[in-house]
Amino acid sequence: MTLKIAIAGCTGRMGLTLVKTVRANKHVSLVAGSERPEFDENAARALLETAGCKNLFVTSDPDTLAEQADAVIDFTSPAATLAVAKAVAKRGGIHIVGTTGFSSAQQKELESYASQARIVQSGNFSLGVNLLETLVEQAAKILNESYDIEIFEVHHKHKKDAPSGTALMLGNAAAKGRGVSLKDKKVSARDGITGERKDGDIGFSVLRGGDVVGLHNVMFAGPGEVIELKHQGFNREIYATGALHAALWAKSQKPGLYSMKDVLGL
Repeated sequence: MTLKIAIAGCTGRMGLTLVKTVRANKHVSLVAGSERPEFDENAARALLETAGCKNLFVTSDPDTLAEQADAVIDFTSPAATLAVAKAVAKRGGIHIVGTTGFSSAQQKELESYASQARIVQSGNFSLGVNLLETLVEQAAKILNESYDIEIFEVHHKHKKDAPSGTALMLGNAAAKGRGVSLKDKKVSARDGITGERKDGDIGFSVLRGGDVVGLHNVMFAGPGEVIELKHQGFNREIYATGALHAALWAKSQKPGLYSMKDVLGL
């Protein structure tokens, strides 16, 4: 049976990419989208037409959105995502979450809905990035603390959270490989006289500018050598394709919180 898909934030940059990707896949059907309560119907219609989609049902109500579909794909904001998560959980549906920037309390709330819904959450739905995550964990496990770990990321100027969800995903992979907590080892800002770097720190560097889709570089700087693991995304379709793959995978799963590593069997 064809999986019915709804897209939260359907007229945003990622939303429009998802519209195109879902419409091009014969195993799913696009049935609805959502926008903010103050959305302009005519403006939304015009934007959707640029993605080759006319007359899509668009609502600002999370419950109405969830009622239309088997799965909601969501790359919006933490507050909006939690509202959708609650609505999806009521129906025992599928929620694909690419939203980043959750606070600890918001993350806990999202996870609470996994007792009823099938939630796949990832800081990045790209196959390449998820492979990179596995490689970073392996490298951190093999290389001791004499190899300093630095994570460098670049995104477009409109991105609101920093470091990116992907960078944090990679940082957690490095910490896991070392058997430590990222919270204890994370260094995300350096300015002025900072003193020498501490062994075992995991550093983050962030750049925002232009329309860069996403660049992530994990550097292991050791005695006499540097090892770099790098991924660059050139378009948003890689994330949309991964999110759609996750939705199809979740169709046969029990309620729970899953990651792209679960989806890909990594």
